[in-house]
This record gives sequence, structure tokens and C-alpha cells, in this order.
Amino acid sequence: SIMIESTVEDIKREVLDIAINAYEEGARNFKVEVSRRNKKFEIGSMDFARELGGHILVNSSFENVKMKNPDILINIDIREKTYIFTEKIRTYGGLPLGSAGKGMSLISGGIDSPVASFMMAKRGMKVNYVTFHSFPFTSKQALEKIKELVEILSVYNDKSRLYSINILKIQQVINEKTNKELATILTRRVMMRLAERLAIENDHMALVTGESLGQVASQTLGGLTCTNASVETLPVFRPLIGMDKLEIMDIAREIGTYEKSIEPHEDTCVIFAPKNPVTNPKIEYVLREESKIENYDELLEEIYNDKEYFNIG
Repeated sequence: SIMIESTVEDIKREVLDIAINAYEEGARNFKVEVSRRNKKFEIGSMDFARELGGHILVNSSFENVKMKNPDILINIDIREKTYIFTEKIRTYGGLPLGSAGKGMSLISGGIDSPVASFMMAKRGMKVNYVTFHSFPFTSKQALEKIKELVEILSVYNDKSRLYSINILKIQQVINEKTNKELATILTRRVMMRLAERLAIENDHMALVTGESLGQVASQTLGGLTCTNASVETLPVFRPLIGMDKLEIMDIAREIGTYEKSIEPHEDTCVIFAPKNPVTNPKIEYVLREESKIENYDELLEEIYNDKEYFNIG
């Protein structure tokens, strides 16, 4: 765009120069659009657009104005200064970062959760992150990969904090004491409880996950209901809930996380994953199995107090 003073004379002169150059390059019709954000400017938007169109017709070789699909569209945005441009480039849109408050995103090294984090940042949410690991069953390299994903997301989300929580102790108890077909659901409930506490203690107003309806066994309606029931206060946003994998992959490629996400890594949810998980669990069954975990709250407290964090971006 070209920035000039917001005077009638300056705008007319610049618009005519643009029109003459466009005609020389092959344009044979045109349209002028005016946006008058500066209400101190003395002429209304429609009146000024007509005046500029007439000015071009009188002082150039153009003979036609075309309202739909013109060869050249001249946009005039009148503010304190005036901006003139002939091309609009579509960007991500959305809202200013932080204008919608803070959210805590449960991020893994996969494709989905970074995309979910991006989509909430686009809507103005300042996103911080929590990841869960099972070291030494998962490697330090898996955590480094997640740090790199958060670094990529900092292009859209600015500086952020990544919390890291080792949940191996309670995973082992879940594996030993409960029905193995519920291991993933019970582990997800642990993650959600810990994430909610972390979010509340750090003044975050929501949780964010990369879950998509029906994508895996724990993301059926029954699975999501049982997972959600572990959250007491905060809303859980799932921006990918109605998207299929190909749509999510396309966004990941566009925002730059895809190549990093597909690098091999150990996933905490897979460490003790059952061969035949329940696909439509009932909350009563889940709660009954969860009650078999002795000292559940004490275990969560111990795990929570052992968390780490990293400032990234």
C-alpha cells in the first residue's frame, strides 16, 4: 500500500497515477472503493468514490467503470493518514492476541494439539501449554520436540510457558489396579485434573485440547464425556472437534508445525495403552475403576508438585 496525507488533492493525484499506470499495463476498466474511518474528512465514502471515479475518467484513457470483477480495484482507506492499495491479501484474521483471556493447552508431539492451540490463539486467546510425559519410558527427546513445536507456535502466540508433568507413577498404578481397557480414559482424566489445577492457579480461564470426535477410541462421545467429567470448573475448548484428519493436517502444514509433528516420538498415552480399549465407556464404570486407585489425591499432589516449566519464544 501507499501512505499519503489525508487531503482531497493528495488522494486524487495518487489515485490518478495508479489508474494511468494500470491502463498502460492493460487494464481497461476500474472500480474505486473508499473507506472513511477518519470522520473529520470532509466528503462521505460513496460521494468521494464517485468523485474519484469521475476524476479518473476525465483525466485518463479509461472509458469504463466496472462494479463487478474490474480489471483494477483501487482501495482508499482514509484514516489519520490515507492508505491506497490495489490488492488485498487474505491472512488468518481473528482477534488481537490476549484480548480473549488466557487458556491452558494440553499439547503433545502430535499433529492435532498444536493446531488446536493455533486456532485458539487466532481467536485472541493467549495460550500457555502443559505436556505430560512418562520418563524414563518416554525420552528427553520427546520433550525437546514439544519445545520446538511451542517455539514454532510463538510466531502466532508470542512468548509462552510450557509446563511439563511426569505422570508415570499414577500410570503404573492405573495399569496394576484397574481394568486395562480403561487405561487411556483414566490417564486422560488424570491429565485433565492436573491441567485444570495448573490453569486455575495461573489465572487461565479455559483448557484447550486437540480432540476430534471419533478420531480414536478415547474421543468418542462416551470417551469425551468421561474425560470431561474430571474437570470441575473450567470450560474445555476443542476447536478441532468437527474436523477430519486431512483438514487438520492442511492447517498444520500452513502454520509450519506439520513436519515437526510427524517426527517419531513416544506418546505418554500409548505407554500403557490397551490392545482393546473401551470405545463407549460409561461414567459409572469409569468412576468405579478409578476408585480402585489408592491414595489417588495424594498421588496427584505428588505428581503436580514435581512439575517443571520452560519459558519459550
